Amino acid sequence: MTWIFLVTLSWLSTAQAANWCKDVLRECYQNDQSTPWTRCYERRISTCFQGRHFMQDFILQLVNSSIEAEVSPTTKHRVHIPSSALQRSRGNESEMEVVLVATVLNSTYFTVGPHRTKATRGAFIPNQREHMQGTVMGGLVLAVKAGRQSVRNLPQPVKLTFTQSKQMENRTCVFWQELDDGTGNWITDGCYTSDIGAEVICSCNHLSFFAVLVNPVLSVDETHSTTLSYITYIGSALSVVFTVMSLIIYICLQRRRPEKVISVHMHLAGALLCLHLSFLLSCFWVWLLDEKEEGWVCFSLGLFLHWSLLATFCWMSLEGFHLYLLLIQVFNIYVRRYLLKLSLVGWGLPTLIAVVCGSFGVYGKYSLNLSDAKNHNSTAQICWVSSEFTQSLVVSYITTVAFPCVVILCNACMLGLVVFKLWQIRGGGGGAGSSNGYREVKTANRLWKDCVTVLGLSCVLGIPWALASTTYISLPGIYLFTILNSLQGVFMFLWSLALTCKFRSDNNSSTTHPSSLKMSTLNN
Repeated sequence: MTWIFLVTLSWLSTAQAANWCKDVLRECYQNDQSTPWTRCYERRISTCFQGRHFMQDFILQLVNSSIEAEVSPTTKHRVHIPSSALQRSRGNESEMEVVLVATVLNSTYFTVGPHRTKATRGAFIPNQREHMQGTVMGGLVLAVKAGRQSVRNLPQPVKLTFTQSKQMENRTCVFWQELDDGTGNWITDGCYTSDIGAEVICSCNHLSFFAVLVNPVLSVDETHSTTLSYITYIGSALSVVFTVMSLIIYICLQRRRPEKVISVHMHLAGALLCLHLSFLLSCFWVWLLDEKEEGWVCFSLGLFLHWSLLATFCWMSLEGFHLYLLLIQVFNIYVRRYLLKLSLVGWGLPTLIAVVCGSFGVYGKYSLNLSDAKNHNSTAQICWVSSEFTQSLVVSYITTVAFPCVVILCNACMLGLVVFKLWQIRGGGGGAGSSNGYREVKTANRLWKDCVTVLGLSCVLGIPWALASTTYISLPGIYLFTILNSLQGVFMFLWSLALTCKFRSDNNSSTTHPSSLKMSTLNN
């Protein structure tokens, strides 16, 4: 009996030194040490003792590293680990069995902190860090730990299944990257999301703390924010220059060959010029002001910028309407004072909205809060819809989100109709007596011209603005959206050059293709 007593005392002393599993999270989280609590938790959770204290939603077991393992800490969480991951977690140890831990933790333990531009020592370092912000699905984080060696860059991914009875949209798999100050960020590197309705399957090439973010919003750090700002300023400056050149070309074309389509393009170019010019002026003026100073100039520039944006989208919608008349209502489409009525809509509607908003004091200095490693409360400002206005979100949503979405949707349908009409027209082309080689060259040239036409119309109709939806979930999407839309004036200039070449070829050609007849139906 003595030796049993001594063994029991030895076991109890060992358990007390290692602590119980139920106390690891609390002690690691409350200890005020330089090491983040997540590292403390990962180090101690695989060597803790459960004893008689049964922990719900907690699995700690020995598994054979030569075969794959699958555990379910809860009915809504399932983990599948390939044998290659288990073998790598053994390191140089000769034992075939490794300790596998899988549990769920409350998401309140994970505090999102400022973004770091340098990698955290000892943490999993991704190639590109995309920091995500959103709501953790179910409020639970799945923690997975195997063996004593860190597991990363796996050839076969670890699959984690999150089940949710209520289906949600915009779900993204993320993992936790801790910082030295105890906070961290949710990032997506190394994890791929497969959303199949009630289940979300995350395929990740490492082990860590995993979660699914609902309605994630991509947060840009200071470095990317500065780069995007320079891209926007340079692109807008180029757009101002090239839009002026486009206006000159359209004026010359209108004098040589008066057509309503050129007049519509001219109005759209004027709206784009106002948009980019007002944006640059608003950014420059707010840079000259003090942090708390506004004034009537910022109010006027905010009104001018809002009016220019609305006018741009109005004329894009009128471009789509005019294209509809060209392709569908080919005959009996005479409209009295057609351009005057278009102008009343294209310029009158934005003016009415801007005057109404201005009468309620909507415009002023808009402040956007930014998070970075040096300053937690840095802001970016512009003369726009004032942040102090109580209903600023409602005004912005209706005029700069809902209205552009309707315009882009309608114009996308018109672009699809253009592609369908071109396919119909080209399907009947080609002479029966032409040689095969000549016919192939002619078909290739027409295909190239059709592609250029569709790309040009995409820019004229504002289709690149649809990329705004990608800015919430993808850093490359933010860059692509910024580059394309800041260079709208350049694309308008290229479109004006294409029209110039087309009119010259039409004047030099004695025959006209049926597609050209359709595109020049609305004259005078």
